Amino acid sequence: MGEGILINDKIVIRILSIERGDVKIGIEAPKSFKILREELYKEVTNVNRESKDFDIERARKLLGKENKNGDHK
Repeated sequence: MGEGILINDKIVIRILSIERGDVKIGIEAPKSFKILREELYKEVTNVNRESKDFDIERARKLLGKENKNGDHK
């Protein structure tokens, strides 16, 4: 424990503990580096991909935000 893996002279990954099959790691990196868990990164990427296909006019119609003249309320 306590030893680390050095990446590009700026990032250190350390194993902090291993208990009952759970491994806790620590990451030391400059604040300018964005570090995300992979599953969170994938979730954010998927949400962003879905939002680019969002149709505001269809949403307004579904929510009844258009009056009879087609103008927005």
